[in-house]
Amino acid sequence: MFTLVLHTHLPWLAHHGRWPVGEEWLYQSWSAAYLPLMRVLRGLAAEGRRRVVTLGMTPVVTAQLDDPYCLTGMHHWLANWQLRALEATTLGAPLREFGIRELGDTERAIADFETLWAHGASPLLRELIDADTIELLGGPLAHPFQPLLNPRLREFALREGLADASLRFAHTPSGIWAPECAYAPGMETGYAAAGVGHFMVDGPSLHGDTALGRTVGGSDVVAFGRDLSVSYRVWSPKSGYPGHPAYRDFHTYDHTTGLKPARVTGRNVDSEDKAPYDPQRAERAIEHHVQDFVDVVRRRLIDESERIGRPAHVIAAFDTELFGHWWYEGPAWLARVLRALPEAGVRIGTLSDAIAEGFVGSAVELPPSSWGSGKDWQVWAGEQVGDLVHLNSEVVDTALSTVDKALGEFTTSVGAPTPRSFVADQILRETLLTVSSDWPFMVSKDTAAEYARYRAHLHAHATREIADAMAAGRPDHAQRLAEGWNRADGLFGALDARRLPR
Repeated sequence: MFTLVLHTHLPWLAHHGRWPVGEEWLYQSWSAAYLPLMRVLRGLAAEGRRRVVTLGMTPVVTAQLDDPYCLTGMHHWLANWQLRALEATTLGAPLREFGIRELGDTERAIADFETLWAHGASPLLRELIDADTIELLGGPLAHPFQPLLNPRLREFALREGLADASLRFAHTPSGIWAPECAYAPGMETGYAAAGVGHFMVDGPSLHGDTALGRTVGGSDVVAFGRDLSVSYRVWSPKSGYPGHPAYRDFHTYDHTTGLKPARVTGRNVDSEDKAPYDPQRAERAIEHHVQDFVDVVRRRLIDESERIGRPAHVIAAFDTELFGHWWYEGPAWLARVLRALPEAGVRIGTLSDAIAEGFVGSAVELPPSSWGSGKDWQVWAGEQVGDLVHLNSEVVDTALSTVDKALGEFTTSVGAPTPRSFVADQILRETLLTVSSDWPFMVSKDTAAEYARYRAHLHAHATREIADAMAAGRPDHAQRLAEGWNRADGLFGALDARRLPR
């Protein structure tokens, strides 16, 4: 069996800057990856294809794809994209020809968005779940690096994340994409208690033996590993299909229109020397790479089955944003691969299918691990981000003690429930945004590191400011502060601090 797993994640960007990092990142990914992916999945569903993709949706992404402010912003962004494409059609060749094609992309995107996305992503995803086209993977709220998180907040974030999915999709995921594929010994116990039956790790966590899922420790929770030999064929730190000379170059812009009219051309070719994008050349590369991937998967399945003496399971896993945002031709490649694999005799299934059909081996003890550099925790806990690790610990301690005190101060008669606290809810909301794994990742990788530090400290400040007002005995002021911060950070409206483990 072959399983394709996609991990859809961006941090909370709404109300926190626009360009070059901020909402622009959300709208680019939405237009270039999420819209085309939904088009691909709906097409496969219309063909009656079932259980073709295991799709991870982090709660923080779904919150933005359902948010009225973000939906309005996305509509405006699509219109601006259309205007930029229209401007390109008035310029000289070859930009004129590129602009004509790009204008067609904008018209298709706007038609899709206005027709299908008026109420956000959740109704569309629920249709795919109900049609049995996808298996949904959930995750904890705001994508924290779980191994470094206080166990109380770790449990809260996971349970609230699963509850958020249940509210949006009328379906509670039985599996999750663990943020950053990060694992610490014992986490399977918390997974089992939350109702999580399986989760993703990177291949090296299973010592490279990813042909079968493995139950972890003494639990029944199954860890599935990404097959790097197959996954890296598409995308790796150094190579993969998107770097082919025929494909559209992600990094080269036309500075008049903001469009990307060049092809990769060559690994060491400067931007000003890149050749114009040629759709026919790209089309030939797509066909070649579809066949290559099918051949790679078939050979890997045969080899792994022979090695273990039983039918094997191969998992290729990627960030969803690769397909369309980073790799323009990715959605077309994906659609063709998912049709070509069955035609070549390769059975496609989901992670749940793999468990149901017995693609699970003996129990394993997993090491502390992630899918980051070195496959350990250095990206999120290394010396370069030591200040953020300290910040997170301090803020979490402050938040938990403040919430405990705030909820404990309510005196109720016997049997009466503790009333919900807007202040406590917002403190936890800001704390979860503070400990998002994105901020140390961006610092360690030096990708908009200044923005990442700003965001971590901003949410830490919000947490402290509200907590300080509570500690000073000024609940009305704390309420006003919480309301003010909520106007920017109002995601996860169902988050309820009363469910924080005591």
